[in-house]
Order: sequence, then C-alpha cells, then structure tokens
Amino acid sequence: MANFNQQKKEFQKLVDESSPKASLLKNCIWAFVVGGIICCIGQGITDILIYVVGLTKDTAATFTSIILVFIGALLTGLDVYDSIGKKAGAGSIVPITGFANSIVSPAIEYKKEGYVFGVGTKIFTIAGPVILYGIISSVIVGLIYYMIGVS
Repeated sequence: MANFNQQKKEFQKLVDESSPKASLLKNCIWAFVVGGIICCIGQGITDILIYVVGLTKDTAATFTSIILVFIGALLTGLDVYDSIGKKAGAGSIVPITGFANSIVSPAIEYKKEGYVFGVGTKIFTIAGPVILYGIISSVIVGLIYYMIGVS
C-alpha cells in the first residue's frame, strides 16, 4: 500500500509539472471580453431591428435570439466557434450562442454514424437536459401562478 501511495504521489507530481499553468485573471478577462462582444453584437442586432427595420422591442428580441442561435450554429459548423471557445472559455458558453454550439457540436461529431442513429440520437446530448428541465420548471411555475391566481 505504501508503494502505491508513493507511485500516486510521483504520478501527481509528473502531471503537475507537465500540465499547462492557467492564469485565472487572464482567463476571466478573456471570458469577460468575448462574452461582452457577443452581447454587444446581440444588442446591435436588436437596435437595427428596432430602429432600422421598425420592429417592436419584443419582436426584435425574439428575432435577435434566432439570429444569434443561427450565427452560433453556423460558426460551429465552420469550426470557428470551438476556436473562440478555447480562448474565451465561459465567455463563449454562457450566451445563447453557446447553446447553439452545444446542439450543433454533437450533431457534427456523430454525422458519420448516419442521420438517424448519429445526428438524430446525439444532437441533444448536451442541450437535452437543459431543454427538458427548462420546460419542466416553466410548467411548474406556470401551475403555481395559475393556482395562486397571479395574472
């Protein structure tokens, strides 16, 4: 047992020496900047839809979400979003574009297994639980509002 513990310590030392050192401050700054840029792009799209196209604020917000999901999916398909994600970390995952990335990535990865058994079964591997629990929680909240009579 002592030999095993010694090997475990030596292995951990080797892992620590060979692992790249992550700068927490640098990673936080990158996440903040990239996430901010994505949000600024979304705000720009909303402003264009409101002031140029003439949509209402709610309609523009809906179209902005659709456009950002499309852009995230397109950039994932072009293998650009993963490069952004490697540099930005959570800054690229948190916005709605990260949700699009989480749906498209498994679909691309399992495409070689066919459209039914590959794409069809794996497309919601990551996003599926988010969608499921989002729907369940919205139904529960809706029922609570209905029961207490809030309108």
